Amino acid sequence: MALNLMGGLLAQEPADKVNPFIGTTNFGTTNPGAVMPNGMMSVVPFNVMGSSLNRYDKDARWWSTPYEFHNKFFTGFAHGSLSGVGCPESGSLLTMATSGDLQLDYKKYGSSYDNEEATPGYYSVLLEKYGIRAEATSTMRSSVERYTFPEGQGHIILNLGEGLTNESGARLRKVSATEVEGMKLLGTFCYNSQAVFPIYFVMRVNKVPSKAGFWKQQPPKYGVEAEWDKDNGKIKVYNSYGREMAGDDLGYRFSYDNLKEGEQIEVQMAISYVSVENARKNLEAEQTAGTTFDSIRKAARDAWNKDLSRIRVTGGTDEQQTVFYTALYHALIHPNVLNDVNGEYPLMENDGVGVTDGTRYTVFSLWDTYRNLHQLMTLVYPERQREMIRTMIDMYREWGWLPKWELFGRETFTMEGDPALPVIVDSWMKGIRDFDVKTAYEAMMKSANTKGSENPMRPDIDPYIGRGYVPLGLYSADASGDNSVSHALEYYIADYSLSLLADSLGYKRDAEMMRKRSMGYRHYYDDVSGTLRPITMFGEFMAPFDPRQGENFEPVPGFHEGSAWNYTFYVPHDIPGLAELMGGKRKFVDKLQMVFDEGLYDPANEPDIAYPFLFSRFKGEEWRTQKEVKRLLETHFTTQPDGIPGNDDAGTMSAWAVFSMMGFYPDCPGEPFYTLTTPVFDSVEIDTEWGPVHIECKRSSPDDWRIARVKIGGKNIKKYRISHQELMSGEKLTFELSNKK
Repeated sequence: MALNLMGGLLAQEPADKVNPFIGTTNFGTTNPGAVMPNGMMSVVPFNVMGSSLNRYDKDARWWSTPYEFHNKFFTGFAHGSLSGVGCPESGSLLTMATSGDLQLDYKKYGSSYDNEEATPGYYSVLLEKYGIRAEATSTMRSSVERYTFPEGQGHIILNLGEGLTNESGARLRKVSATEVEGMKLLGTFCYNSQAVFPIYFVMRVNKVPSKAGFWKQQPPKYGVEAEWDKDNGKIKVYNSYGREMAGDDLGYRFSYDNLKEGEQIEVQMAISYVSVENARKNLEAEQTAGTTFDSIRKAARDAWNKDLSRIRVTGGTDEQQTVFYTALYHALIHPNVLNDVNGEYPLMENDGVGVTDGTRYTVFSLWDTYRNLHQLMTLVYPERQREMIRTMIDMYREWGWLPKWELFGRETFTMEGDPALPVIVDSWMKGIRDFDVKTAYEAMMKSANTKGSENPMRPDIDPYIGRGYVPLGLYSADASGDNSVSHALEYYIADYSLSLLADSLGYKRDAEMMRKRSMGYRHYYDDVSGTLRPITMFGEFMAPFDPRQGENFEPVPGFHEGSAWNYTFYVPHDIPGLAELMGGKRKFVDKLQMVFDEGLYDPANEPDIAYPFLFSRFKGEEWRTQKEVKRLLETHFTTQPDGIPGNDDAGTMSAWAVFSMMGFYPDCPGEPFYTLTTPVFDSVEIDTEWGPVHIECKRSSPDDWRIARVKIGGKNIKKYRISHQELMSGEKLTFELSNKK
């Protein structure tokens, strides 16, 4: 909270309502590091390796974040980290400050810490072992750290051998007494051994060191491995070598003698995914002469305030406002900028370099984000969503396919489906149309119709087209088991979205063909279990079958990371048809309610996150949506470090909270509609490209949660699903609440 010149408290800014520690445990995999909105650079405290103090050790388990709240062993700042993802990657280029005698083994130089502070664009911590205050802030493509030392000897250490990535290998060159440059190899995200890529960097310190030089972890010598392993390897320091070095487990150190108490040393780092030269251009463009740590910190905070203030809420509790603005903050981290200040970026699945005159984005976790995050971008940040769509279309031009789960110009093929389709179609149907829709349509039809042997996006498409479903035992694109039903359900929603675009463009035959394909889910419905059920190559339901298998993420035939109950209602484009299969409205509603009552709903699993909103498709049952959404928000979204129900999935869980707390949710990707639910706040104002949206919620008591009536522009409406056009009409959306049935 800011102070005015008289020392009084000013009104809170949106950034004051963000708690970056939310989601940093319970496998939320967010982190409290410094990052700009959608920024390329993030500078993040690294605490998941190296000490018995750790509850989690990066090297001992499949850990996908550089930071875990309960760990208290700091081994440096990582640069270019990911937020809320499910596989380990990036989190490299570690920088560390120490004092006293030089130590280069991270297990020995790491420090416990205290007095953590994090706000958007800023992080600080006190390293207890050394009495050093470590601070970090960032620009779009660079960062600056400030270390406040005690009296005596101090060191700045660059460690290229450790980090979150599973790749190794680096190159390092001394440029001057205060600058080094180099490259670190990253990649192999989520099992894909081919998806490697380099990160280039330039690092500068603002004080000439007393000593400096390379260091390198030495491998065990042949014949004496046991002795070397016991000592955890040996580190060789190069005091008289100053050219360049390459290999695994190497680094650089800057050492300072006779530091004064409270003396500060700053470290600048800039990155690029194109070249060292571009990293330097990024640094020089974004940290020009005269900029300071504090001015960069302020610029980062200003950028966050500007973005967060596009949605303004009043009412609710302080805790609810913190949950809301932190969720919005998390939703604005990925996708992130990929191009350098000169417009250059690595071409998709290509060795070349492209140049954009707009913004090139990366980190498209689309299986997650196509469900709600891109709808949030379309609504509130359309200028970025437009550039994201253009990026995806350019990826098709460069590679021949739209992305599935793209990471820094490489396709990881993580998870199922063809998720770029509903993202693009959803924006088109809501009015974002200034992109090359002809090429986009061409790309969509290619992935929807190319035979499986030539189709990396839908390798099991042949029976999907021929039979209307994907049978067991045909293909597993992500090496995590046979996920035939999960694959097919994703294809159905993608093809339904494509049918909407085809119809909008006047391709009526294509529209009918794709709409018909999207109804193939009916093949999977089993009257006996009352769920979708895998089908064998012989066209029979798999037996034996337990629809609850997979509740604890154990492998289960047909479904990915979930049970049949997590997937059965994921037919958002044909809820009336699914209800008919189940025996009508009453049986559908009762079965869906049973999913919640018996704990079969997983709030951290994407296929079922829209389940609460399906009740509102049936007149008289809307109150169930309002009740369940309220319960889920109160139970799973809190201000605590475990205040996200699980992996944030690049902002998807957070986007669910943002929409739900505002009182409307995009329950079917591709369709320009929202299902209404009870707003948490008394008032919500949203700045959009089409004009302001104003939502008002009238309640006579804080306990009122049930919607008695809804009005648009003062006129009663009798529906609980409204179009994007209605939301954008400029008329106030008013909810009147009651606590009565």
